[in-house]
This record gives sequence, structure tokens and C-alpha cells, in this order.
Amino acid sequence: MPVAIALGAFLMTLLGGWIAHRVTDRRHLVLGLAGGLMLGVVGLDLLPEALEAAGGEVFGVPAALLCFVLGFLATHAVERLLAVRKAAHGMDPGERVPQVGLTAASAMVVHSFMDGFAIGLAYQVGREMAVAVALAVIAHDFADGFNTYTITSLYGNARNRALLMLGADALAPLAGAAATLAFTLPEQWLGVYLGFFGGVLLYLATSDILPEAHHDHPALSTLLCTVAGVGFIWLVVGIAG
Repeated sequence: MPVAIALGAFLMTLLGGWIAHRVTDRRHLVLGLAGGLMLGVVGLDLLPEALEAAGGEVFGVPAALLCFVLGFLATHAVERLLAVRKAAHGMDPGERVPQVGLTAASAMVVHSFMDGFAIGLAYQVGREMAVAVALAVIAHDFADGFNTYTITSLYGNARNRALLMLGADALAPLAGAAATLAFTLPEQWLGVYLGFFGGVLLYLATSDILPEAHHDHPALSTLLCTVAGVGFIWLVVGIAG
């Protein structure tokens, strides 16, 4: 039953990626929306869940927030190190690094796996709980699919790679739901992961996606798409709550 429920997340992920692929003639709007979705997911979904799940503090700082900062810094460090390596080989250090896109998309796949995992765990608690969690997961997996395709392609990866990562992201909730039949993840470790992943997403949204969205098209419509992305995640969180 959890795997059957996760099938809805699979379909919504593919739908989100398909829409991101089809609207390439409005790329600035796609990037603006993706940035808003990522900001909404981080601030309204991931961080609250991470703070609740991770629990204790490390030298006076909540563990989830510490991991959030580490995720942000780690992504920044990886991007800078790759840029320095390219510059040392005579390449333009400002050029997009495909490995960064693939790494970020891989993190999205892991996140989607955890979504399916959450459905499976909720089903163990009770059918009503599983339905509530599934509705939340299915709704925001549209944003996951949208962002996975956008991030992969934005960093210079070929279309087939972006579609491959989208397919992996779509299958991940099914695998996560099936995995709950074999093992469970301690809640504290889940909070640590969510905090770190939130830092990764925030860095990509603020340092690359939103600046790219407004670089060639600093239009009000782009800003409105970003606001709409945040508002959509707020609506999903509110309904799920």
C-alpha cells in the first residue's frame, strides 16, 4: 500500500519536470518560479521539519541550523573549488559546472527517496496519517521534479542527463516507500539531513538560479513567478498541516 500511494508522487514528479522542459521559451519565468519553489521548500517546509526532528543543540546552536549552514558552505566550497580547477586549466571560471548540477540533482533524488520513506513510516502509524503525509508529498513533488530538471539543465548538462535525473527523482519515492519494509531511520538523523539539504538548496537558489532568472529579463513577471513559487509551497504546507 505505501508503494501504491507513492505512485502519485512518481507521477507528479514527472509532471513537474515535463512542464520545466516544455517552457524553454520562457526560461526566465521557469527559473524565477524554480527559485521561489526552492525558497519556499527551504523556509517553510525543510527547516521547520529539521528543527523538530533533529532535537538538541551543539554549543548553543540547534543541530538542524548548524547543518543548514554547513550545507550552504559545503555547496559554496564545491562550486568554488571546481571553478578554480577550471581556471587553472585555462577555462572560464564563470562558466557553469555540470558536476554541480548533477550533485544538486542527486541531492533532490535523495530527498525524494526520503519523501517515499516518510509515506511508508506514516502508513505504519496509521492509514489516516499515511494519507495526510502522502497528500503533502505528492503536492510538493511537483516542485521537486520541476527543480530537478531545471537545476540539471541550468548547469550545462545535456537534455538526456536532465531527463535521466528526472527519472531517478520520480522513481525515488517508490524506492523509499518500499525501503520502509526493511528498516527505519532515526528521527534525529532525518533532521540532520533535512537541515543540510536545506542549506544546499538555499545556496543554489540565491547564488545561481535567481540571479540567472533576472540577468537578461529583470521583469516584474519574473519576480511574480518567484513570489508565486513561495506562495505555492506555503499553500501546500498549510493544507498538509
